[in-house]
Amino acid sequence: MTTLRSEDWSVRPSFVPNGPTSPVVLLADDAGLTQLAGIPAVAWQTPWSEISNLELVRFASQMALFGTVGGVRYCWRHRELTDFEKIRALVLEHGGVVTHRRRRVGVLVIVAIVVLVSFAGGIAAWFNRGSGGAKELADARAVNLTLKDLPSSWFTSSNSVLDALVPAAGVVYTSTTTTAPAKNSSFDTAAQVFQTCLGVTNKSDRVYGAAGQQSDYQVSSPVFNTNSLGGIELASTSQYYHTTTMVRKDTKEMSRKNFGECFVDSSAALILSGLGATNSGTPGATNWQPVTFTKGYSRGGVVAFQVPGVTTKLQLVMVIITKGHYEITLSALVGSFAKSQSLLANIVNTLLSRTSTSTSKVV
Repeated sequence: MTTLRSEDWSVRPSFVPNGPTSPVVLLADDAGLTQLAGIPAVAWQTPWSEISNLELVRFASQMALFGTVGGVRYCWRHRELTDFEKIRALVLEHGGVVTHRRRRVGVLVIVAIVVLVSFAGGIAAWFNRGSGGAKELADARAVNLTLKDLPSSWFTSSNSVLDALVPAAGVVYTSTTTTAPAKNSSFDTAAQVFQTCLGVTNKSDRVYGAAGQQSDYQVSSPVFNTNSLGGIELASTSQYYHTTTMVRKDTKEMSRKNFGECFVDSSAALILSGLGATNSGTPGATNWQPVTFTKGYSRGGVVAFQVPGVTTKLQLVMVIITKGHYEITLSALVGSFAKSQSLLANIVNTLLSRTSTSTSKVV
């Protein structure tokens, strides 16, 4: 049995509301995994039998450890590869998986998180601002899709092209005003496509640009998959904002007549650029206005594009929903938009209705 003491980690979300998220020391023995978090350190010990879906992801010079405890997906991050081999042995001993992300794919995942947070308001916003508000976080979780919302033929997916746009399920991102991730070519390409298409400057752009605001909380659903209706993969990402005024300001930019086509075009450019494909915009992007029955704003776009390594063209569908304190992104990859359009519109209605009730339960 591998024993371990590894320092200088951070964790998201915190184990208790307003709890410490760094510095974190991980200890492991026969009994379970122990986390020492904060100064002075607070200890949480979890038996191995209560930890599921262990996954260790290695990037070029960093690593991330994922595990589900009590229905919550936790992510521990380390900015170096210190103790990687020991962590790897530990994960494999307990039935987990170890994956290696090529540099360009690792960059793509980080950029995807940045894009989603910047869309909800401000690319300087996804690191460490430990904020209170357990109710607001619970509401942000509750509006997302669950497997119960979908027909019986659906299942969760652990390997999807949408992983490039949707952060890990259940991981909570809180905003900060002090730390901004470095830009890179994938992000710059997507930003240029969007801003050129919409006709806005970087200074005034609230999606990719400098005018964005920070959400208090961001959390995503798992990626859900079905082989029916031509094949569909989809996920939702919800964001809770401190004031409704912040959401209204974002909605004003989203209300431009070509917003849907510009946003889906830039999302496709982000995927393709991150995968090493030269892309400066995908021809044929169109707006899509889902038919909704609940008061609120929604706007979408659809574009067909060729993913490297996939023999047939797929269609990317992106829908933005705003109401009250919430902004929700629905991301979908479909084999046939014509076959899936009705289902996607129903899902938009489900998400929009939850911005009023926030009573759904996460599965």
